[in-house]
Amino acid sequence: MAENKVKFGLTNVFYSLITEGENGAVTYGTPVRILGGVNLSLSAQGENSEFYADNILFYATAANTGYQGDLEVARIPQSFREDVLKEVKDPQTGVLYENAAAEPAHFALLFQFDGDQHAVRHVMYDCTVTRPSVASQTTTNVKEPTTDTMTITAVPRQDGIVKGSTTDTTPETTYNGWFTAVVTPPADLLTPAAPETPAVE
Repeated sequence: MAENKVKFGLTNVFYSLITEGENGAVTYGTPVRILGGVNLSLSAQGENSEFYADNILFYATAANTGYQGDLEVARIPQSFREDVLKEVKDPQTGVLYENAAAEPAHFALLFQFDGDQHAVRHVMYDCTVTRPSVASQTTTNVKEPTTDTMTITAVPRQDGIVKGSTTDTTPETTYNGWFTAVVTPPADLLTPAAPETPAVE
């Protein structure tokens, strides 16, 4: 499969709730779709650090603290409001209530960008979200839908992994199952390689 030259579009937006065990192990729930993805724009977070010596820039590094930005959708589904924003529905009246004391849940965010050769599928492994604004507008001679926008913050997991993406060499089984279960990196991929021991002559 050839590599993409360009990317465009946004579709297949899903969220997967995170459950943390007593030993800190993280598991991901079955992804749930958010229909009507309109726009996703996440900016890299992290400060640059520069050290000068010998009258030159001697050393420079950039911290990776994840991403932050906005997700715009046609409408936030009730499932997301209950699962992530922790709004509570009264079973008697069907009224959905927002509680100021509720702590939003952590979740993985999955989505897809199309390309000229193939679509690339992504996952942000540890996300939180701000409450969306309440907004709409009057109807005129043209009905234009009002969208919902949420600010997403994606941070590194405890093992340092921030995100994952498919490539042109991703097996079909992994690619096709991307939105069925969250793909996580194998443990040996996260273990730094041991430095080579010089041979003793």
